Amino acid sequence: MLHKIINLTVRDVRFPTSLEQHGSDAMHTDPDYSAAYVVLDTDSGLKGFGLTFTLGRGTEIVVCAVNALAGLVVGKSLQEIVSDFRMFYRLLTSDGQMRWLGPEKGVIHLATAAVLNAVWDLWARAEDKPLWKLLVDMDPRQIVSCIDFRYISDALTEDEALDILVKAQEGRQQREDQMLKEGYPAYTTSCAWLGYSDQQLKQLCTDALKSGWTKFKVKVGADLEDDIRRCRLIRQMIGPNNTLMIDANQRWDVAEAISWVSKLAEVKPLWIEEPTSPDDILGHATISKALAPLGIGVATGEQCHNRVMFKQLLQASALQFVQIDSCRLGSVNENLAVLLMAHKFGVPVCPHAGGVGLCELVQHLILFDYICVSANLSNRMCEYVDHLHEHFTSPVVIQDAHYMPPKDPGYSCEMLESSVKRHQYPEGDVWKLHQKK
Repeated sequence: MLHKIINLTVRDVRFPTSLEQHGSDAMHTDPDYSAAYVVLDTDSGLKGFGLTFTLGRGTEIVVCAVNALAGLVVGKSLQEIVSDFRMFYRLLTSDGQMRWLGPEKGVIHLATAAVLNAVWDLWARAEDKPLWKLLVDMDPRQIVSCIDFRYISDALTEDEALDILVKAQEGRQQREDQMLKEGYPAYTTSCAWLGYSDQQLKQLCTDALKSGWTKFKVKVGADLEDDIRRCRLIRQMIGPNNTLMIDANQRWDVAEAISWVSKLAEVKPLWIEEPTSPDDILGHATISKALAPLGIGVATGEQCHNRVMFKQLLQASALQFVQIDSCRLGSVNENLAVLLMAHKFGVPVCPHAGGVGLCELVQHLILFDYICVSANLSNRMCEYVDHLHEHFTSPVVIQDAHYMPPKDPGYSCEMLESSVKRHQYPEGDVWKLHQKK
């Protein structure tokens, strides 16, 4: 069946997470986890679901951008798209007029991710497989055919990508079986949002340790003395042998980042995440070089616009941990390019997943990375936040601090219709009630 796309709808869905300071950090003090939520209807009745993540205000702008892209999608069949997915990706990202709004960055690229996520969900549903399994079962040449190598061939050629995938075929089934049995290692960010009190932090750490968590991330960057106190507290809570990461969410200038993080070295963080502007590749390189003697790596990527920026970060040795994002980059297609580049440069991938639906999405990508690209779990883990999963039809499953591979067909980002209606902005019941207060 061709599954011709006959309609695209997009809705502004927002959750009032700011009320309890969930997601708060040094730069984003009052986030309302939100999504531009896309549904593709087909003539066969099969639907595809996708989203891109936002923090509340401005989601309506992404919705407008999705609607602007709709004309490039509606009328095409799934078969037509996936038979030359590279060209369809380029169609969406290189429209002769709309590319001026990017190209391949900002609001228009967030919208592209939402649309493409829905297309990938539709494809996986049509094949009756979870997205990770759809990817794992693909021939390496088919994977490569989904990637746009334009602007990155100086760092990764199509032949090199194919060679990586072919070599990883050995042991693939054993790694898939391992993931099905054990799951993919995760770390938690949910214990130490910047707006949480010490009492909350202690209780959440205690509960997480009892549940088997061994890797923790704490938000920093607002006040140095408070950071030292909170990091000491969480290190004391989790003990010397568990893993601690710190995240500044782009708070500092380069020299300030080096000075500030050096003063936090006593708590032995594995990495400092987003120490400065996400666009400052050379700044990240300077920070990486300065912190290396302290044994602290640099992690970034959640606001890295596209594969070209990741290419430069890797070429400049500017990061020690690659943080892909399922909605910042151009969906699966562009994330595949980054996974392969990271492997070539020998840098581990630890995805960003702090947001509504991001855990559901990115688990598929990191499973594919381990099974079919990196074949390596050293210094690798996927972020987990314990918020809003109850609004999805196929929420993530965490066992013993590991992501268990999804079993339901699709990309795991279909929301419960009742949740969408209640949280649609501004007409949903949740927001009507909120506006009355």
